[in-house]
Amino acid sequence: MTPTENAERLTDHELVVWRSLLDTTGDLRRLLSAELQKVELSPGDYAVLLALTEAQGRTLRSSELADAIDWERSRVSHHLGRMEKRGLIRRTECPGDNRGALVVLTEGGLDAIRRASGPHLRAVKRLFADALSPDQLDALAGALDSIRSHLDRTAADQQTSEGNRP
Repeated sequence: MTPTENAERLTDHELVVWRSLLDTTGDLRRLLSAELQKVELSPGDYAVLLALTEAQGRTLRSSELADAIDWERSRVSHHLGRMEKRGLIRRTECPGDNRGALVVLTEGGLDAIRRASGPHLRAVKRLFADALSPDQLDALAGALDSIRSHLDRTAADQQTSEGNRP
């Protein structure tokens, strides 16, 4: 094995930490999902409602919503159909764009996220924040910032190299 190949491989310790990250975040998602189910929302519902709550006029184009929650457009479209039937959102035509749709938070959707937010945030505190000392929380924040910066640089490098292709 060449030094370059060896440098590109995960060490045993790196692999253990990576798997622990995946397992732990998966467990957190599962437990938080169960908490949301108690107020009759899925994690996807919550993500959509939160994005709309934070949007100006509580309205987003469906493509903007897909970007905001990092979902593919077809997944968003199907999910919005289910949410619309439950009265959580409303879709309307996008002025000036026959293909686009505006997604609007309804009063029912606003009520749902208000009901869900308190229990959800208390569960995040109980399952996540309470498990960490202030120093551990600061260290985790620093580690996540490092990963985010690295990912942003990697994405920028990829865009630059793709832009240089003939």
